[in-house]
Amino acid sequence: MNKRGLTFYLSIYRKVLIQDLKSKMSYRADFVISTIGMIMTNLAGFITFMILFHNFPTINGWDYHHMLFLYGFSLVALTPVQCFFDNNWNLRFMVQSGDFIKYCFRPINVFFYFMSEVFDVKGLGQLAFGLGTLIYAWHHTGIPVTILTVSQAILFLLTASLFMIAIMNAAAATCFWIQGSGYVMVIMFRFKDFAKYPANIFSGIFKVVFTFIIPIAFVAYYPSLVLLTPSSVPLLSWLSPAIGILFFFLSYKFWMLGVSKYDFTGS
Repeated sequence: MNKRGLTFYLSIYRKVLIQDLKSKMSYRADFVISTIGMIMTNLAGFITFMILFHNFPTINGWDYHHMLFLYGFSLVALTPVQCFFDNNWNLRFMVQSGDFIKYCFRPINVFFYFMSEVFDVKGLGQLAFGLGTLIYAWHHTGIPVTILTVSQAILFLLTASLFMIAIMNAAAATCFWIQGSGYVMVIMFRFKDFAKYPANIFSGIFKVVFTFIIPIAFVAYYPSLVLLTPSSVPLLSWLSPAIGILFFFLSYKFWMLGVSKYDFTGS
């Protein structure tokens, strides 16, 4: 791993991001259509959510606005993996073709180099929709707007995003060992839909899996409880920032382990 400092990488990323956005903005129709498409996709999910609550006013004690808060929280928390780590979807193709070799001979961190090449602007549509939903639900759940609550929201949203990033990093890295890793990516990505629901609706083995093995419950449920139930926040909610950093670190190490096993030949 290259030992260059954070300032260096931020400077490089800013330059790469500017060039990538310039390239995308040269096709403005595609940018607009992609953004609208993402908003419409989330709108369709929102309509499904409303239909569900039309038939079931509460789910295990969670009413409409509290569930809506969880829904909006999950959309915002999932935005970083959409915007900044979308190149994971291309990893298996680069590895299989042998083109991944180009990332291994530059004097910068391979993981950073690979991820920085793609910024998915469609995620901005998801961010806008998620923020709108979150703000609306925030108001109707009666959460006070203070420096503390806003700071908590930012901190726990950022750390919640680390869990889905970690899941997708680990899923993508399986391509260094597994030919059909695309199925692993799709399956893991589908699990994000469970992040919109409280973990206490699951029982037995599923709750354990979604908390400690495929930590979907940390994408929204546990972090959001800091704001929704400030008088009775479970320990896992307070620990979610540290656990998120740990999961991300482990996924990064697994990804880099795959790089160390890469034989440069493709398949």
